[in-house]
Amino acid sequence: MESARRAGKHAVCIIGYGPVGATLANLLGLRGIPTLVLERETDAYHLPRAVHFDDEAMRLFQTIGLADTLLPLIHVSPGMRFVDAAGQLLMDWPRPQGRGAQGWHVSYRFHQPELERVLRDGVARWPSVTVRTCCEATEITQDADGASITVTDRRTGATETVRAEYVIGCDGARSLVRRTMGSGLEDLGFHERWLVVDVLLRRPRPDLGDWSVQFCDPARPATYVRGTGDRRRWEIALHEAEDAAAMEAPAEVWRLLAPWLRPEDAELERAACYTFHSAVATGWRNGRLLLAGDACHLTPPFLGQGMCAGLRDVANLAWKLERVLRGFDPDGLLDTYETERAPHVRAYIELAVRLGGLINTKAVDAALAVGARAPETEAPRMASLAPPLGLGLAAGWDGLPRRPAPQPALQDGSRLDDAVGYRGALLLRTGVPLPANAAARIDERDAALVQDPSVDDWLAAQGVQAALVAADRYVRGAARDAAELDALLAAL
Repeated sequence: MESARRAGKHAVCIIGYGPVGATLANLLGLRGIPTLVLERETDAYHLPRAVHFDDEAMRLFQTIGLADTLLPLIHVSPGMRFVDAAGQLLMDWPRPQGRGAQGWHVSYRFHQPELERVLRDGVARWPSVTVRTCCEATEITQDADGASITVTDRRTGATETVRAEYVIGCDGARSLVRRTMGSGLEDLGFHERWLVVDVLLRRPRPDLGDWSVQFCDPARPATYVRGTGDRRRWEIALHEAEDAAAMEAPAEVWRLLAPWLRPEDAELERAACYTFHSAVATGWRNGRLLLAGDACHLTPPFLGQGMCAGLRDVANLAWKLERVLRGFDPDGLLDTYETERAPHVRAYIELAVRLGGLINTKAVDAALAVGARAPETEAPRMASLAPPLGLGLAAGWDGLPRRPAPQPALQDGSRLDDAVGYRGALLLRTGVPLPANAAARIDERDAALVQDPSVDDWLAAQGVQAALVAADRYVRGAARDAAELDALLAAL
């Protein structure tokens, strides 16, 4: 990696500087990986787009040292309600209001331009990361040693070629990197046009509430989302014959908002028609080229998991890139990125599609199919619906779900992830002896050992002595005895 830097070749080139690309840049910067970021626009987009992230995302922002900066800018969501055309409550889907096992709330609302500002300011901390905005990647070729990227400066028109060992396409649904790879998009069957309306309240409207509301009206399904501060959003289904441009006109927007708002209540910030799609790329890697975020999957917004899925992508990918670049693991480690992430994101997309179908009906039976419950029962936590990772890295006993390990406060008061950092960790019950030379093995593999009473209850509840947790916080294996513990250590 040092020789590549001396030769003017970057270890990683990230194409696209939205939330996913910026988070990846922060992760690589945190670990000192020489990284180039290319972004065709001059500045981050100034209007709202994504509005929700979850506890896994917040845990990742904690890892890159930005969670505390975000706290004043975000709002904890109490959950989601489903009502019929008459406004009668059909179902509740509450979110726990305390911090959960991962150390954060299950559901947050945010304003994307504010998040992007925090992420980009965070990238500026890392001397190993170079960001070039208003620079568009127009062509990519690869060879055995890396990739060549043709870059055009959109201000001057000047063109140059840069080199990188790996190129990561965080460049959205029309991804140049995906097209270069020859990877298609597998259509998962959902295509609907919705009008997305963002407003700024001119006066308090507490009656709108903090809950997200799904209006299950077959004549005109709609969603209400309480944003941060005075921001509110409605997503309203469009009929097949309705012209998108006509429906974006202010008079039509206010007509559709009439059940909830009048023009004197709020200022229109944005009204835009979108076609919500469901798709997964048929290949996430081709040699030196890889995809993340919308470049490799598209999901309807009904679960708020679009950006979250991209953040999980880069949490999984960044540490694998580092280990390959530093020579800890062979290049084949990168193949586990798709095998782990693709089934996981597909399951979330399929769940979002089912939830979208529910919004078009008032059948409680349909709601139960996605895990929501009738009002008189307690809805399960979102985590109970979260799918496990697909097959990939594994060691020891494979009986634990491939889901995130909890993040308790350690005996000294620090949080688990702060103590571990962005690297793998062996969680070991207190009193269980380490095999000979295990400490040297853990140090050699740049991993962390956590043997603290705070993790004992969780390990005991799983019936294991130890668990191997990757840098993305997902469990990769466990040990019930000394032989399985040896297997975990060998897999570090």
